[in-house]
Amino acid sequence: MSSFHGNTRHRSTVIWVLSALLGAHGAALAQDGDETRPIRLLATVPTPGAPLAAFDISWIDPATQLYYLADRSNAAIDVVDARHNRFLRQIHAGFRGFTGSNDTSGPNGVTVSGHWLFASDAGSRIVSVDLRSDTVADVAFTGGAPGLRADELAFAPSDGVLLAVNNADSPPFATLIHVNQQTGHLTVGKRITFSTATNGAEQPVWDPGTRRFYLSIPEIGGNAPDGAVARINLDGTLERLFPVKACQPAGLTLGPDQDLLLGCSVTFDTAGQPWSPADPRSAAPVQVIMDARTGAIDARVAGVTGSDEVWFNPGNGHYYTASRDNPSGPALGVIDARRQTLLQVVPTFNTPATAPAPRGTSHSLAANPHNNHVFLPLPANNVFPDCLNGCIGVFGAPAGNDD
Repeated sequence: MSSFHGNTRHRSTVIWVLSALLGAHGAALAQDGDETRPIRLLATVPTPGAPLAAFDISWIDPATQLYYLADRSNAAIDVVDARHNRFLRQIHAGFRGFTGSNDTSGPNGVTVSGHWLFASDAGSRIVSVDLRSDTVADVAFTGGAPGLRADELAFAPSDGVLLAVNNADSPPFATLIHVNQQTGHLTVGKRITFSTATNGAEQPVWDPGTRRFYLSIPEIGGNAPDGAVARINLDGTLERLFPVKACQPAGLTLGPDQDLLLGCSVTFDTAGQPWSPADPRSAAPVQVIMDARTGAIDARVAGVTGSDEVWFNPGNGHYYTASRDNPSGPALGVIDARRQTLLQVVPTFNTPATAPAPRGTSHSLAANPHNNHVFLPLPANNVFPDCLNGCIGVFGAPAGNDD
């Protein structure tokens, strides 16, 4: 059991690294008695260009307080000032854009380390971008089937290694890519194939505590209730597949005390089978917390599900879930990582199924640990203010109440 009750001496490397980044005058890191006050929409940041509908991963760099979004609608990475809620610019790096199918579109994954941005694209393409000039430093290819995308990414900065996931290939696979952090040069390394995965491979994360990558595998062996989290060594060895039931994990994030939050993407019923509105049984929405060291399930947090990207914010000790397929409607879930309990479910927005394509969903988010604001892209709509062309919703405690 690796819950975060009682003794807090063994917090993950994520917290003490960000503590150094935040400094003495930054946001207070997770402490006993952290705020549990509800969050709400604070602002929206309108996005320029083509109406925002097709987008993927969000990322915040705590060192610069910049938010990045893989914006397929504009074939760009959107950059937002996460301190002042201002749209800054778009980075164009030859991305495919939206083709009508996510499997052949891009950009998809995005992550930042220092002055390097890494992003994935259609055609199994990975780019490194120098943020000092927004120019492409290098391009690498992971070698998937023609036209199919490379998807989500994780980076081990201490070793200069990316893990890039080709989720649309069958079977899906991941690739280690070595990064020269002086030049941005990319060298393709070992491929890791997930031969038993039958519904893709999703969000990876690097754990500096175990020095391993972890990766969500939604489904194993064609059996919907059976999913897993893969543990991958830096040498490319697939060490373990930690099993998880009735979840279909998509999102994955590292929290305190070597815990992983699994963003369960599918709603299951009380009998552990996929749920639908016609199901005679009730929905049993959950998110799962797993010990990264052992694969033990620490908690099944009830009350929200249908998630894609999930995020841990060391600024207040909360997990956040972009739960586009939550059975009661799309939502932003808020979970206390120490107590492993659901705090809040905040309504978001999906483009109605009756609207013309392309239709967007609220499946992506990231949090700024300095002000504890959550940035969640919203497809173009007339429900949220200043969002007719699409926007980034900014959620947090009301003004004057932030730590």
